[in-house]
Amino acid sequence: MSTTGVPAPAPPTGPSAGLQRHRVSGGLLDPKQLLRSFPDALRKLDPRTMVHNPVMFVVEVGAVLTTLSAIKTPSVFAWVITAWLWLTSVFANLAEAVAEGRGKAQAETLRRTKTTTMARRLAGWQPGTADAVEEEVPGAGLRLGDHVVVEAGQIIPGDGDVVEGVASVDESAITGESAPVIRESGGDRSAVTGGTKVLSDRIIVKITSKPGETFIDRMIALVEGAARQKTPNEIALNILLASLTIVFLIAVVTLQPFALFARAEQSLVVLVALVVALIPTTIGALLSAIGIAGNVLAMSGRAVEAAGDVNTLLLDKTGTITLGNRQAAAFLPVEGVTTEELADASQLSSIADETPEGRSIVVLAKQQYALRGRSEGELAQAEFVPFTAQSRMSGVDLEDLREVRSLRKGAATAVMRWVRDNGGHPTADVGHLVDGISASGGTPLVVGEVIRPPDAQAAARVLGVIHLKDVVKEGMHERFDELRRMGIKTVMITGDNPLTARAIAQEAGVDDFLAEATPEDKMALIRREQQGGKLVAMTGDGTNDAPALAQADVGVAMNTGTSAAKEAGNMVDLDSNPTKLIEVVEIGKQLLITRGALTTFSIANDVAKYFAIIPAMFAGVYPGLDKLNIMRLHSPTSAISSAIAFNALIIVALIPLALRGVRYRPSSAAKLLSRNIWMYGLGGLILPFLGIKLLDLVIQFIPGLR
Repeated sequence: MSTTGVPAPAPPTGPSAGLQRHRVSGGLLDPKQLLRSFPDALRKLDPRTMVHNPVMFVVEVGAVLTTLSAIKTPSVFAWVITAWLWLTSVFANLAEAVAEGRGKAQAETLRRTKTTTMARRLAGWQPGTADAVEEEVPGAGLRLGDHVVVEAGQIIPGDGDVVEGVASVDESAITGESAPVIRESGGDRSAVTGGTKVLSDRIIVKITSKPGETFIDRMIALVEGAARQKTPNEIALNILLASLTIVFLIAVVTLQPFALFARAEQSLVVLVALVVALIPTTIGALLSAIGIAGNVLAMSGRAVEAAGDVNTLLLDKTGTITLGNRQAAAFLPVEGVTTEELADASQLSSIADETPEGRSIVVLAKQQYALRGRSEGELAQAEFVPFTAQSRMSGVDLEDLREVRSLRKGAATAVMRWVRDNGGHPTADVGHLVDGISASGGTPLVVGEVIRPPDAQAAARVLGVIHLKDVVKEGMHERFDELRRMGIKTVMITGDNPLTARAIAQEAGVDDFLAEATPEDKMALIRREQQGGKLVAMTGDGTNDAPALAQADVGVAMNTGTSAAKEAGNMVDLDSNPTKLIEVVEIGKQLLITRGALTTFSIANDVAKYFAIIPAMFAGVYPGLDKLNIMRLHSPTSAISSAIAFNALIIVALIPLALRGVRYRPSSAAKLLSRNIWMYGLGGLILPFLGIKLLDLVIQFIPGLR
């Protein structure tokens, strides 16, 4: 194991500096979505539900009191205030209902994947045996440890691990991604999810979950919010809002005796309106709607919150920093073979190879040696040999009147064995080329040729080696620069040797790397960082990643990974995109910033209401207070009505912002605070003055409110 620091690259300049920053997409609020959520908002008026939100519970109690008052002493003013107070309660519930509606829509999509499929259970199955008794049982009746066989066109009946075979699986019902994925036994890509469909081949799956406890069941519960606990940040903010509500409630209750002493007794309707204007209703209404978008399933609200404060980010090299599949970089011929000959043979033998590596060979031959891409249709007399996991080779047999020419490309051991089986003897320089590429961290693919004349012995030989190498993803350097500006240290984890790891780390721009990493090494690194008071995030998909995922403060497991990895992490990325970890950090920061921004707006938003309601209540007794009526509102009734109406309408206006989130830009805490104050503090101060004044201009023409 080797850990070696990499000097931090210089900040980017020019075009690379303009990397577009990630933003969680929420889109504008759909009016149809509001209508669909409105019945749920009305149901949430149940006091047993409202009591969980102290701020809005006070508003609802106030609405009940003003309703009784309006019935006892009817007036236009009393009924208008009562109507707006009920609307304020409904709008607050609407914000939460819209957020929940999104989750329910996702959950319904997941439920559709839980069809009443029948499972082909293999009684008494053991690895390597073919005499197991097959029986058809309902998928819901499968037990932990059962083995089932699933073939092309069939639905996987439950969560499990592939223990035999390899197949292409359609997981679009879970991930939304249309491209199929490969699932095979004995690796980190063995986990399958119930409700997904096998597209090719045949696999045997060992069931790893009980009925009702499948991954889809857990996702449905989590998406709907049933299992989601409030985060410490939410709890602290709720306590603050409840405290402010109690303080202002006491202040208004004790205000009436002073008003009586000053001979300015206030009606119950006005006092309730004052309470609603003083307490932080805006953030109280929107707090439950503030969430995250994206295709990440958080097993713990604490994990989302912790993501916003992460100090160290651990990323796997393959599939995260580099492309998941290595790309062809060079053709290295043996003595007596030209590079052009090797490139032509490599391209021909890769036509039937549909893997990304095979396609990259065809592209490289075309780009470097102007070899036009050929298809199977153009070579009508040829017999193509597709790449399989069993043979580890692909190739083509070209037949003419004189001879049959067979070409094979694939793993070094497989191709050289094929050459030897056909009477050939790989030369010594083949071994040197293979060893050199392997030592540099690359992957060697050997190209072999067998020529079979009609009346002569076959001639077999190795033509050369193709060098496959890791390719750092485009834009990764800029993203790591961005994380550095956030104050986050990036560490690349790889099983490569230190020389290869250093080269890739420097090219990618990470701050540090861990080479030849074992599960124990990953755990030790995370613990060292945590002992220094840092929060650590990590991504992984294999069983060997499970201990580190469990140890990390934020562990994001890939949905394509093993069951052990998904159980250990506190987030699951449904897209199985390892770079999502970078976005999760930004999502966490955006979540915290959104709460802060709306809290700032809510507090500033109340100032204008003070200037509307306080003069309206007491200016008649204390004329000097009329100087506070800086908006020059028409009358006390129109002033109070305008303030309460604006208080309700601003909630609906801010629902899209709460759902979408405030844009996060990497910068210092001081800059973020300054931006927050100027944009949401000043905006929250100015907007209500304009809104209340405009409402007053309309309301003053309503009889009974002049």
